[in-house]
Amino acid sequence: MKILTFSTLFPNSEKPGHGIFVETRLRHLVASGQVEARVVAPVPWFPSTHPRFGDYAKQARVPRQEQRHGITVLHPRYPTIPRIGMNVAPLLLAQAVKPVIARMLDEGDDFDLIDAHYFYPDGVAAAMLARHFNKPLVITARGSDITLIPQHPLPRRMIRWAARRADAVITVCNALRDEVIALGVDAARVTSLRNGVDLQLFRPTERLATKGPFTLLTVGHLVPVKAQELIIGALPLLPDVRLVVAGDGVNRQMLEDLARTLNVAERVQFLGAVPQAQLRSHYGAADALVLASSREGWANVLLESMACGTPVVASRVYGTPEVVAAPEAGVLMAERTPQGVADAVNALRARYPDRLATRRYAERFSWDDTTAGQLRLFDDILNRRQRQSSGTLACRLP
Repeated sequence: MKILTFSTLFPNSEKPGHGIFVETRLRHLVASGQVEARVVAPVPWFPSTHPRFGDYAKQARVPRQEQRHGITVLHPRYPTIPRIGMNVAPLLLAQAVKPVIARMLDEGDDFDLIDAHYFYPDGVAAAMLARHFNKPLVITARGSDITLIPQHPLPRRMIRWAARRADAVITVCNALRDEVIALGVDAARVTSLRNGVDLQLFRPTERLATKGPFTLLTVGHLVPVKAQELIIGALPLLPDVRLVVAGDGVNRQMLEDLARTLNVAERVQFLGAVPQAQLRSHYGAADALVLASSREGWANVLLESMACGTPVVASRVYGTPEVVAAPEAGVLMAERTPQGVADAVNALRARYPDRLATRRYAERFSWDDTTAGQLRLFDDILNRRQRQSSGTLACRLP
């Protein structure tokens, strides 16, 4: 079967960590040998590549086409409009991509199904494209596209329209499945296929015999939703604990200032952005990963840490309780406050699990089940579409 994966959340040569969870799932699907894929991953248009424009210039430098892990990835440009952009984004995205897909089809590069990721604007645009090209559509919900964006009336209506237009909806956890069903989508059309973890890339490393201070690690963009300030705020309550922060973003200066204000700066190390392939050594060196997010669909960093044998402390939001579901996995916070972080860290230390047991727990979350679930779903959709086409043709015959 041939699929077209469509999402603005996909890595590129300028931002190799952007949407890596979409690429990872696709790579495992293609590795099954049963699927061929091409990716259309649009990026916002920007007129200049000059470094003074920061992230905007990075977007402008993204190549129009590249090969990633043997998969062809196209990066057409789409316009964004300040102020009113949110409401018209799906239409602008679909109109920009339509000629790209039409050219693919004209050149004989056909596909059987559109595999879209993130509901807004991507999933809505994909629904427009699926209707125009008469292709089956599967949309994967990943987090804030369902937990946050539907709070806006017009995007909510468009998300509901796209979900009903889609042949199937995938969610990365059961909590998101409940949210999609609450939007009015038939439960029979919503399938939960959780993300997996690369057990070869993330595995236990040899730990140094010398015992230093208890070390916490947090991994993620330094943005408000990740709430790293709660972890730094817990350090005065954890006087013998140090924190390593892997990631970068708009909150970095605020977090550094907070560490100085609380007189814990000497116990906080900011690494900046760390490539995924280098994270294993940081997971292995830490005693616990801490994730204090206010929203998470399915936080891959939790399983990555566990696969390295490092238990976690995490906020009790959306899909996270489905990930941290046993003592060997770690501890969920009772509340998202500095005190809540400190209490959960102390609870983990009081009953610290065997690190090999933590690794064994993570081994239950390989990508195999997710890939098998996708293959079953895609096959069912294509077989149903074929039966419908055959039935329509039979009705037209004399």
